Amino acid sequence: MSEQYPVTEQVVASFANSKSDRYREVMQSLVRHLHAFAADVRLSQDEWDTAIDFLTRVGHITDDRRQEFILLSDVLGLSMLTVAINADTEGATESTVLGPFFVADAPEIELGGDLAQGAKGTPCYVSGVVRSADGTTLPGARIDAWEADEDGFYDVQYTGDRTAGRGWLRAGPQGEYRFWSVLPSPYPIPHDGPVGELLTAGQRGPMRPAHLHFKVAAPGYRPLVTHVFVKGDPYLGEDAVFGVRDGLIADFAAHDGGTAPDGTERAGRWAQLTFDLVLAPEEGK
Repeated sequence: MSEQYPVTEQVVASFANSKSDRYREVMQSLVRHLHAFAADVRLSQDEWDTAIDFLTRVGHITDDRRQEFILLSDVLGLSMLTVAINADTEGATESTVLGPFFVADAPEIELGGDLAQGAKGTPCYVSGVVRSADGTTLPGARIDAWEADEDGFYDVQYTGDRTAGRGWLRAGPQGEYRFWSVLPSPYPIPHDGPVGELLTAGQRGPMRPAHLHFKVAAPGYRPLVTHVFVKGDPYLGEDAVFGVRDGLIADFAAHDGGTAPDGTERAGRWAQLTFDLVLAPEEGK
């Protein structure tokens, strides 16, 4: 419907002289689709004002500890659509959303170390191998991991500067990785801001099923961003950000005392996840 309004083609033409072909392609397509949307719903001036106010408030609540724009992208499915467009390679671990709680300067932990760092929850031993789709192990790969505690909060949602439930480590000489953390818990995404208002207006819930985040990188391979979801979680079918994929649902085995895989004696309940992280080679490699 945008062709009914001369301004659309005027704006499209304004990007014609861009030095970047990709920039020109993206911006001209964005203008056409955005104008077509406004024309299709016959956007009113009050609705336009409301949208501008909404986006302004999304920006105001965003800081170095809370990324409301990523949250907005997540609940609109744009994050998962972007993942789907950049399709997985057969045999590699499926990708999913980064989420708004990744921290680039998380502390390094040793192989087999404590990633929980005081996060509340049932101890959980996590291990596996980082390898390529053809089975080649990837020693030295960097593995970032982060998760919410048993109350459903990430460390950055607490006051103060404490780091807990996140860190990074290097895979060992056979590509192996292992660390202690806590059993993931389901939690609501932050819904005390503009994105929460959007969900409420749509009568949508804010819950995410329990999961552990991974971000994995190795030279010559495509970076992997993924979760591992807890099998049997009641929210697997209603993830607020549409991030669940069948291949990422795994069994977190329950134990009551006994000897853990690292030889330590455990008293009380603890859990165990074994999950290989499989990377795809970069194009042309």
